[in-house]
Amino acid sequence: MDAVSLNSEPAYDDEADGYEVEGDCGMSEFTDQTGSIQGENPLPPAVGMEFDSYEDVYFFYNCYAKDQGFGVRVSNTWYRKSKERYRGKLSCSSAGFKKKSEANRPRPETRTGCPAMIKFRLMDTKRWRIIEVEIEHNHLTSPASGKFYKSHKIMDSGTKRTWQSDSAEKLKKVRLFRTVIIDADNKETTEGDEGEFRNEVDNYNYVQLKLKQGDARALHDFFSMFQLMNPNFFYLMDINEKGCLRNVFWAEERARVSYGYFGDVIFIDTTCLTDKYNVPLVAFTSVNHHKQPILLGCGLLSNESIESYIWLFRAWLTCMLGRPPQVVITDYSKILQTAIADVFPRASHCLCLSKVMQEILDRLGGLLEFESFKVALNRGVYHSFRAGEFESAWDNIIQRHGIRDHKWLHSLYEERKRWVPMYLKEIFLADMFPTKQSETLFSIFEGHLNKHTPLKDFIDKYDKALENNHKKEAMADMESRNSSFAIKPRFYFELQLSKLYTNYIFKNFQKEVDGMLSCFSTRQTNPDGPIITFIVKEHVEIDENRREITEYEVSFNTCEVEVSCVCGLFNFKGYLCRHALSVLNQNGIEEIPPQYILSRWRKDIVHSYVLDHSSCGIDNNNPVHRYDNLYKFVLKVVEEGRKSQDNYKITLQALDEILSKVHIVDHPSM
Repeated sequence: MDAVSLNSEPAYDDEADGYEVEGDCGMSEFTDQTGSIQGENPLPPAVGMEFDSYEDVYFFYNCYAKDQGFGVRVSNTWYRKSKERYRGKLSCSSAGFKKKSEANRPRPETRTGCPAMIKFRLMDTKRWRIIEVEIEHNHLTSPASGKFYKSHKIMDSGTKRTWQSDSAEKLKKVRLFRTVIIDADNKETTEGDEGEFRNEVDNYNYVQLKLKQGDARALHDFFSMFQLMNPNFFYLMDINEKGCLRNVFWAEERARVSYGYFGDVIFIDTTCLTDKYNVPLVAFTSVNHHKQPILLGCGLLSNESIESYIWLFRAWLTCMLGRPPQVVITDYSKILQTAIADVFPRASHCLCLSKVMQEILDRLGGLLEFESFKVALNRGVYHSFRAGEFESAWDNIIQRHGIRDHKWLHSLYEERKRWVPMYLKEIFLADMFPTKQSETLFSIFEGHLNKHTPLKDFIDKYDKALENNHKKEAMADMESRNSSFAIKPRFYFELQLSKLYTNYIFKNFQKEVDGMLSCFSTRQTNPDGPIITFIVKEHVEIDENRREITEYEVSFNTCEVEVSCVCGLFNFKGYLCRHALSVLNQNGIEEIPPQYILSRWRKDIVHSYVLDHSSCGIDNNNPVHRYDNLYKFVLKVVEEGRKSQDNYKITLQALDEILSKVHIVDHPSM
């Protein structure tokens, strides 16, 4: 079975227009003298096909696309440092989604996030081989529709006009070969320099998931059981060229619905894979309105390669209907960064600070003055509020400890805008990015999975882990809705949020209210029209035995009632800091402005974890679309009807009435 790649990343308008053909190219079987694509029933693309040039691959796929009734766009082209192309990706013209337009009358969205695509690579033989294929589209295609696509004209490089060939004799044939790809070294993975990004595709084609006896059967039974219990359970398997299982992805219905509520920020946990657990698990997680970890999908990967991660991320994105998150948090890895940029190009990619800090300490634990290094590092990272402060502190650290030539540390510093809190203050992080040394993220499988847990045992414990997690959320919901804080509010906004936020979030907000007592000397400076800047001083604990006075700059817009603090707590946590609260209080603002009350943390919003299938995007003239949409609606009715005997009776009665009405429509004379 051929390898399959899921491609759901956004593709922008300028990608197709930016395609430039270099040198002479052509297809005598598929083009005529006007430059229009010709030919009958071209072969569908398949893994292993080889071509003489990059352009030949493009024209072959474009010809196939015209025959099938869709357009082609160039999604990506990879270049070596010598500017030689070595890899490319062609997608359906409906791939991805357009950039948001600020125009008064923006063009309607024509993209659907279509996954259809091919990937191809320059081999050692100097031929281009197709290495990944996705045939299926998520929209209707019809060659008889008569719709014209830009790609069905051959473009002249530079002028982008229709290319006119002088004669048919000057056009050369595309030589197409279906080849058997042989892995001479029989290796499962290639160890190489991460910085080169050169994954050996030949080896990857034969990599397989390491399963012990009984694991395959356990996986099969696991997926069968979940899909039998809930038809909205989603899973995908990636098969290598030998027909062996290479990668796996799955997600429950609840995960898919939870993403709609809490999918603004996700954490992709690769600990099990990087630390060589028996279970090579990659977990997509977020936090709910109680800041409890929630699962948004899982994968099992055969190796830590760009190809494996890209396959997994596309599978997850397809499951989530092509809606990318705003922020993705991962460990520090060049391979992960490449995959994230490929699949989530518009998301902000941050690095998990607690893991970055731990890795720094692990790598530099042998320094002579390690303790002083640790103190200086923590101060520079956690207590810098401006770029100059952090960069100066970092420079002093590496100078004092003689580690300026440490390559890994230098590469980490180059990525500082992904992990140092000071640079991330403008990004909403939903309390998933630690801003203090004591903060960390917890795994949803804590206590259910360790380095030596066999896959079969993990599968057995998986359902229990999720059930425990769901119970914790239900208990927290009940406690938040039924609790009435016996507080004597010092400020009205304290009473205001006690009625809106869940217990956990409100208690953390109360710490900021308490912290207002340590703030003093709130003074006005540099008024600029309606925007006033305040300096708020606070006694801050720098380490266990020392406190010092720190100044925080707070901007306040009197017209829009907008407040912003240099500490950036609102974007880090989702509620206002003590410094901003002090400024609001000083200016007589009694209530928290509505833009600072996030629905994400509210306790009065009921979360229904059943997929809501609306009819948006349904072609009512298409019987397949009608069947699929009705089937999904009925499943929702069945899910509610099975919950009690009363629900069951009402559901049966309602379905019987619906059936009678449909019969009357079909047979009006009856």
